[in-house]
Amino acid sequence: MILMNDFKAEDTALREAMLSAVQRVLDSGWYVLGKELEKFENQWAKACGTRYGVGVGNGLDAIEIALRVLDIGPGDEVITTPMTAFATVLAILRAGATPVLADIERDTALLSLESVERCFSSKTKALLLVHLYGQVRNMSTWAQFCTDNNIALIEDCAQAHLAQWQGTVAGAFGEIGAYSFYPTKNLGAIGDAGMVVTSDSVLAEKATRLRNYGQSERYHHPELGMNSRLDEIQAALLSERLKWLPEFTQRRQAIAAIYQAELVNPQIQLLASPEENQAHVYHLFVIQCEHREALQTHLRKSCVQSLMHYPIPIHHQKPCLEIKRDRQGLSNSEYHATTCLSIPCHPQMSDDDIGKVVETVNSFSLN
Repeated sequence: MILMNDFKAEDTALREAMLSAVQRVLDSGWYVLGKELEKFENQWAKACGTRYGVGVGNGLDAIEIALRVLDIGPGDEVITTPMTAFATVLAILRAGATPVLADIERDTALLSLESVERCFSSKTKALLLVHLYGQVRNMSTWAQFCTDNNIALIEDCAQAHLAQWQGTVAGAFGEIGAYSFYPTKNLGAIGDAGMVVTSDSVLAEKATRLRNYGQSERYHHPELGMNSRLDEIQAALLSERLKWLPEFTQRRQAIAAIYQAELVNPQIQLLASPEENQAHVYHLFVIQCEHREALQTHLRKSCVQSLMHYPIPIHHQKPCLEIKRDRQGLSNSEYHATTCLSIPCHPQMSDDDIGKVVETVNSFSLN
């Protein structure tokens, strides 16, 4: 079976480096908020082109902390997309704010500016922009929109490790960015982990307090925080995996280029190709098919795994049925949810694997 992710196929040298990193932490006798975390925070901030990184427990907490450091909470509205992991909207709700869902563009699955403009109100305090599938687009437009309307730009970078637009990396465009290092991410831990990135020292300092019970110094808690700390073992593992990320990213991009060129089945639609000034990192390679279940069965019979990201848009989830949204509806999001299918695009794939996926997708037919 050609898997969506194949961690067991990772290079032996990487596995040995990770084992050595764990041993290093065990030998240190220091497991939380230590030198390994500080090292990785600095490394990842540098990779993102920001001044600060604050390691937290997971991507959901990273978004909630990003909202809270900007003092966004009860009475405030945050515009975002229904085509995302549930954590994006859950973080807004946990911060006490009100999510407002705008529709997506049909060809990219990213937020539609026209829909966002319809969702804007006097209560809007932030745009939470999701860099879905690893693509960053039109950031000057989004930055200008936020500036013109005096609202914060928060980036959900959970799928966009090293993704770029005009040479700037995801997380460095707005006031603050939120990363997840869940194992399946392009840069994944061996468990849960996340980080907030920013170039604002005040925001970084507040995020550092909030992740640790709101503690400013030992036993002093000037505000209510949470328990969300990226531990030393995960930080050490991520430091080792970061060394491989550029190579892994290039492999994902090479696979995606083959798919873009060679997937020619008329039953299949591809999302828009990257623009010249864009570095798409292909956390997921997503195709669309109006006969998705039949296609997925066809792939499975040929030993090609596939997954749906995300078949149920946020406003169709039971706790969010009454959530605020674009008054003209979310038809593009609903169409995407019923047709999207992710196919394997990970750095451990062999050339034969890539060819097999292309051949299998192209051979799909309803006849």
